Amino acid sequence: MVFDLSWREVLMGQDSKAQSVNVKSVEGVLTLKNSRGQSIPGTENMKGESTAGGEGNDGIPLESPSKCEVIDVAIVCAGHNSSRSVVTLIKSVLFYRKNPLHLHLIVDSKAHLILRTLFNTWHIPQMDVSFYLADNLVPEVNWVPNKHYSGVYGLLKLTLPRALPSSLEKVIVLDTDVTFATDIAQLWTLFAKMGPSQTLGLVENQSDWYLGKLWKNHRPWPALGRGYNTGVILMSLSKLRKMNWPHLWRMIAERDLETMLSTSLADQDIFNAVITQNPHILFEIPCQWNVQLSDNTRSESCYTEVTDLKIIHWNSPKKLRVKNKHAEFFRNLHLTFLEYDGNLLRRELFGCTANYTGGAGTTGSLQVGVVPTNVEEQISEDDQCYEFRIVKFIKYRTHLFYLDFEYESEDEADVTLVSQLSMDRLQMIESLANHWEGPISLALYMSDTEAQQFLSFVLSCEPLAQRKNIGYHIVYKEGSLYPVNFLRNVALRQVTTPFVFLIDIDFLPMLALYPYLKRVIPNLRMDEGNKALVVPAFESLRYRLNFPKSKAELLKMLDVGDLFTFRYHVWAKGHLPTDFTKWRSATTPYRVNWEPDFEPYLVLRRDVPEFDLRFAGFGWNKVSHIMELEAQGYQFIVLPNGYIVHTPHSPSLDIAKYRSNPLYKRCLDTLKKEFADDISKKYGKTFAPEK
Repeated sequence: MVFDLSWREVLMGQDSKAQSVNVKSVEGVLTLKNSRGQSIPGTENMKGESTAGGEGNDGIPLESPSKCEVIDVAIVCAGHNSSRSVVTLIKSVLFYRKNPLHLHLIVDSKAHLILRTLFNTWHIPQMDVSFYLADNLVPEVNWVPNKHYSGVYGLLKLTLPRALPSSLEKVIVLDTDVTFATDIAQLWTLFAKMGPSQTLGLVENQSDWYLGKLWKNHRPWPALGRGYNTGVILMSLSKLRKMNWPHLWRMIAERDLETMLSTSLADQDIFNAVITQNPHILFEIPCQWNVQLSDNTRSESCYTEVTDLKIIHWNSPKKLRVKNKHAEFFRNLHLTFLEYDGNLLRRELFGCTANYTGGAGTTGSLQVGVVPTNVEEQISEDDQCYEFRIVKFIKYRTHLFYLDFEYESEDEADVTLVSQLSMDRLQMIESLANHWEGPISLALYMSDTEAQQFLSFVLSCEPLAQRKNIGYHIVYKEGSLYPVNFLRNVALRQVTTPFVFLIDIDFLPMLALYPYLKRVIPNLRMDEGNKALVVPAFESLRYRLNFPKSKAELLKMLDVGDLFTFRYHVWAKGHLPTDFTKWRSATTPYRVNWEPDFEPYLVLRRDVPEFDLRFAGFGWNKVSHIMELEAQGYQFIVLPNGYIVHTPHSPSLDIAKYRSNPLYKRCLDTLKKEFADDISKKYGKTFAPEK
């Protein structure tokens, strides 16, 4: 499927107000202006529909780059929030682009993990990604006192001529808080209009900041007129290197810091100071390429109507909460890409299929779609169980640590609760967090739109918003079956504590289970041999339950029928080996033997085998894991004073499929037999799954 829509078509259907502005804009005649209100030559009668190449400052049409010419883009991205916002920027670029891209990402260790995983799993064709660790560049700028909220990372754009490969001659530099409304190739063509001495293409600043009139005694850094905004930069790297850029900017910054003491707008102050002393290096870009949306901007002076905007820039800590004449329109445009299904961007660029590489460090992929092409050789589409077999080959787009995560522990007995969920179980997170104060790793299976709803839910829930020891990992929806074991593996891989507690999201641990486990783990010498601690599972058939505060209270509830051993009525053998009769009077841990279909909830070392990906949806996803633990010689030890309680909820879609579809059951039986055969061959033990 080819996407060749204008941004007006993207916005259609957002809401009635957005549509009314939209329709008016398409029909209007546009006069583009710079921030001084002066018409930009050659744009006086430009229609709302943009052309492939656009026009230069002298009104002469620009030629588009060849369709296979690689466009290089550099972005500084540090931390969890920037890693999340850069995705929206990338979506907007990918939506309109017709050329191969090479992203050059300057990242800290957090963003490196997040974005490396995201792009490796996104599988976008004709896009390479290179990473440059910020730690290697920070020493070049950390001597500059900086009051900007971006911290030292807000200065790293100054290092790009040295940080990026010497073979790279030019690059578009972007802030993470910009959104494209046109093909990035139009911006790339402006490089051809730069004169021999022009090295930096910038849009004029649209606020009064550099005029020094915002408040009494306001002393901004030196700038030409209104100054220039560095959210979008055309950077001629080769020219900057020839003029010894590192020496130039440092010399000017050192001199101005004698009187200014620190920067307020990070790299932007220093870029402007350099331009003030060397105005010949400036190439002014029309202001629609950086429509700045902070509270004090005069961005509306860029356009007569809201039309033919190229890039919108949320250059304020308030981001989408800023006040602007057309704020609602701009928010709708941004939110369109925020919630846009990123899987739809895995499209091949027709006529440009040649493989290319951007050099060492690239992690991009030229594969198309979500399933490797050689899978067809392994699985026949005529197989009745094709839907089930294909699951383990799907490449699920994955965004790790979607929210801030800060947790370090030197406790050798520390344990992380590991679970997974979909949107219909979202409300269970708060209850889980109230019962477990320790670290949590959650994999969430969601669409792009649901991910934004989840974000709003967590940020509006005070107990969750304050927790920094919960790692939320978004796995974006793909395929027809719920990839439960893939999700478990994603959450499991992000654990940093020595031990994990593997649980389902619809269980609540007893209130003191976390400190209890940290006491028990050293006593049982869990670091020696393969040991798995069984936490007994119970359930209530009532939606309202007074949660048992102790084992004694739980036993009373069992006796009067307020609680039952888990799945006693429908799947007793799943937990029968736990030996609940013995547990009632046990005061010390006791060992139990594995039996077929055993699926307890366990505490183990972090290096536990991962879950088998062939099992998705309902059935045998935990059983298969426990079977492999048995094959590896794990001991199953029941904890006498720990327990979890299942909370009632509506049935999942997959269990409904299992109950109503005979083919589902046949395919599951086939997978069970194949898994048992594989385990038997791998470990030399005989396993035969019961039906």
